[in-house]
Amino acid sequence: MKKCSIGGQAVMEGVMMKSPSGLAMAVRKPDGTIASEYMPGGSKAKKGTFYGFPFVRGVVVFIESLSTGMSTLSRSAELAGENYNEEPSKFEKWLAKKLGKDVEKVVMGLAVVLAIALSVGLFFILPTLLSSLVFRLIPDAAPVWKSLLEGVVRLAIFIGYILFCASVKEVRRVFMYHGAEHKTIACYEAEQELTVENAMKHSRLHPRCGTNYLFLVMAVSILFFAVIGWGDNFLMRVLSRLVFLPVVAGISYELLRVAAKYDNFITKAIRAPGMWLQYITTKEPEPHMIEVAIASFNLAMSHEPQEGESCTAA
Repeated sequence: MKKCSIGGQAVMEGVMMKSPSGLAMAVRKPDGTIASEYMPGGSKAKKGTFYGFPFVRGVVVFIESLSTGMSTLSRSAELAGENYNEEPSKFEKWLAKKLGKDVEKVVMGLAVVLAIALSVGLFFILPTLLSSLVFRLIPDAAPVWKSLLEGVVRLAIFIGYILFCASVKEVRRVFMYHGAEHKTIACYEAEQELTVENAMKHSRLHPRCGTNYLFLVMAVSILFFAVIGWGDNFLMRVLSRLVFLPVVAGISYELLRVAAKYDNFITKAIRAPGMWLQYITTKEPEPHMIEVAIASFNLAMSHEPQEGESCTAA
């Protein structure tokens, strides 16, 4: 199958498609029309640069995904005619003045910091704390078993978090647009005419989805930290998890690329858990959602001089 240079992300009532040259976004407005816009600027993880070096590029993509995800969700709400932005606090205004930055950029930056802090607390500090409490009852357990249990707890919290998100009505609609994004890219890669009817026939699961990447981060962390060891000091143990997170992200990204590039028993096994999770993070879209995804895809492709060699659905 053909592979394209476009990847994507579901947003509020729409889809963002990311190309090497920039971001395209299309959303459905309350009156039924489609609003779209294009923002130039590609990823820093380009071939021939330090940021594009294997293992380094995974860390760059991970950070960019967090930042882009927050900003595009906010912008999509504005395009859809919704106003979710509250009046900036006095602290945010003061910080913007001191930094010489626009208030909106400061607010978005703080939102990213808070999101990272929540992720660290939920997926790193909490699993370490819970596993520490368990092994107070079993002090003679081998360090490797302690690390493995910590990883299993982290994975269970991750899956539970996804299931909780899927139960929220508004998030479910985002997951439907996620499915629309995957079907659109799959239709293009199958070299079929990009129409709603053709795209609807394709699977909503995609081997290069960001869900696969997140699962690999969790899975690789289990094995990696089992090798690193447990450590008796709780704070040092948490710190070691955070310090080595970029390494885990880099390894996971390379595994994702290999698993998506080749199609054999091993790569299918690597992809399988992430593909299963996509049954939660994607939902079957409605035809009008596919129409929005196609509009976003076509806008992104219109700014590309030529096709790339690969793409990452998200």
